[in-house]
Amino acid sequence: MNLAATFTSFKSKGIRLNGLGVPIMVLASLAMVTLPMPPLLLDILFAFNISLSMVVLLVSVYTRRPMEFSAFPTVLLIATLLRLALNVASTRVVLLEGHMGGDAAGQVIEAFGSVVIGGNYAVGLVVFLILVIINFVVVTKGAGRISEVSARFTLDAMPGKQMAIDADLNAGLISQEQAKARREDIAQEADFYGSMDGASKFVKGDAIAGILILFINIIGGFVIGMVQHNLLFGEAVEIYTLLTIGDGLVAQIPSLLLSIAAAIMVTRQNKDGDMGEQMVFQMFDSPKALTISAGILFVMGVVPGMPHFAFLSLALLCGGAAAWTIRKQKQQAVQEEVQQVEEKQTQVQEQQQKDLSWDDVQHVDVIGLEVGYRLIPMVDKAQGGELLNRIKGVRKKLSQEFGFLVPAVHIRDNLDLPPNSYRISLMGVSVGEAEVTPSQELAINPGQVFGEVNGVKTTDPAFGLDAVWIDPNTREQAQALGYTVVDASTVVATHLSQLLTNQTASLLGHEEVQNLLDMVERKYPKLVDGLVPDLLQLSVVTRILQNLLNEGVPIRDMRSILQTLREYAPKSQDTDVLTAAVRISLKKLIVQEINGLESEMPVVALSPELEQMLHQSLQATGNEGAAIEPGLAERMQRSLHDVAQQQELAGQPAILLTSGALRTTLSRFVKNTIPGMRVLAYQEIPDDKQIKIVSSIGQ
Repeated sequence: MNLAATFTSFKSKGIRLNGLGVPIMVLASLAMVTLPMPPLLLDILFAFNISLSMVVLLVSVYTRRPMEFSAFPTVLLIATLLRLALNVASTRVVLLEGHMGGDAAGQVIEAFGSVVIGGNYAVGLVVFLILVIINFVVVTKGAGRISEVSARFTLDAMPGKQMAIDADLNAGLISQEQAKARREDIAQEADFYGSMDGASKFVKGDAIAGILILFINIIGGFVIGMVQHNLLFGEAVEIYTLLTIGDGLVAQIPSLLLSIAAAIMVTRQNKDGDMGEQMVFQMFDSPKALTISAGILFVMGVVPGMPHFAFLSLALLCGGAAAWTIRKQKQQAVQEEVQQVEEKQTQVQEQQQKDLSWDDVQHVDVIGLEVGYRLIPMVDKAQGGELLNRIKGVRKKLSQEFGFLVPAVHIRDNLDLPPNSYRISLMGVSVGEAEVTPSQELAINPGQVFGEVNGVKTTDPAFGLDAVWIDPNTREQAQALGYTVVDASTVVATHLSQLLTNQTASLLGHEEVQNLLDMVERKYPKLVDGLVPDLLQLSVVTRILQNLLNEGVPIRDMRSILQTLREYAPKSQDTDVLTAAVRISLKKLIVQEINGLESEMPVVALSPELEQMLHQSLQATGNEGAAIEPGLAERMQRSLHDVAQQQELAGQPAILLTSGALRTTLSRFVKNTIPGMRVLAYQEIPDDKQIKIVSSIGQ
């Protein structure tokens, strides 16, 4: 049977040959410790050990990220075990066959003992001790300390990194798959640096073992050579010392290579990039540093007694490198300028050659935010701007509260605005404008403070409260005095949130309503089927939902809304009648939004005489816009305003309770004059709520 057939047979039987390397190496190490080995096999294994160490070192250098070589601690353990097993095997051969000559333990040990150290055991001993000191005191000790600190800081930073991933996931900045991948990277990073902390102890122990094995071999060789083989003292010293030092050098060179590889792995940053390119770019990309170095080397080179050729050559080399770097940077700058000019020319040519089309018609943005040029860093993530994330959070919050996706905010700069100003527009119409100071924070007076802070007095654009622009260093002082302190991005986001809350109905159009119906249809297909356009037109449904939003009623419960419309649509097509029916079906949600979970609800009622008068006025005019006589409207407005202030001071909601026929008219009457008051009909009070009349409005 040939080799290919044998491999196919193994593969068909489920034997995975690529997974046998580590077990075979471990078993071979154990065999080397217990079984005698011929010198030829020792030569092959020593060469393999050196080759393995060189491969590990080069892989460590060319790995782009430490996590790409996550198996390094295990490789370090296996290589250390192999080297110690070879030390035991070579020690056995040296002590058993050393009296027969320098090649008794193999040609590799003989070569290191005679060629590398020149056949002088004193020189060999010094070289070996220097290698051990470099490996143990410098490389291994430093790498071990870095491994310990890296493992500690990595483990301490894990909770913060996990919270950052959760925050990005909740904010919608990353997907579930991306969050899962980032969590796995954090876990792998913690495992890697924890393993490296332990693996550094292998290298340290290996260096100590090398020193002990050296002295054990020399002393044992003296005793065996002189006692068992009747060698003279000089012969025993020459043979066994050279063999022992050669054996130690063969083991210490791979150990030093692995120690350097471990140090490289733990000193690298966990970023993607070639280490060689990063070192060259970061060290030799500064012409100023190269120029100063060239000057210092030149001065040292002209000092009498110094080696002029060495220092002047290096000075010339550094000066040439500085000149080349300066020339390269100038060429790059010129190329970037030429590229920018060419791009601008191309854009101008394309605009000139392009004919006018409907794409040139500028449509108004549903929600627009224009900023002055000093506020541009607030919306630029590259400069640390947080406003985009704040606006995204506002959209998410309002979408969840009201039950539909709030349109995106189109942000652009406007040089016509003052530098620190911004303007918010809806459907192309400006609805709010204010000024902020990006480098300062706004201390808002919530109504009661215990002192004043130094700063520029102003007014909070969102709620009209007194405020002061302060230096960030005085933030804690202002908070201690009772001020609410926010940064400039939060000021703009809060102002935007308040305006969108007051104008929610204008954000809901036919497109958004159709998307809502499509979303409900996927879950309740029978509920939506046949409603639009068979029973109601899409415009009618849109108007009903806008009426609800206009009075602060969320449309999250689309199931109840559509069920009510299916029930009442055959009876009436009037949007006010259908809106009233929907409000009754949502009465628990409406009352909970106003009064929370309290069982008792304070209300303001109209006197029977006033309510009867308003009914007669409505029946007589048939026009809700002119139903209330001006003098009566003024007295009602004054009375309702006083009651609303009393309720606000008492910490209770201001609710006007009236009949269903008057509710719509009175709601429109108080909406702009008394914004904090809500108007409910008798039918909109849930059965489990108790009514407490706190005031009665008469004539």
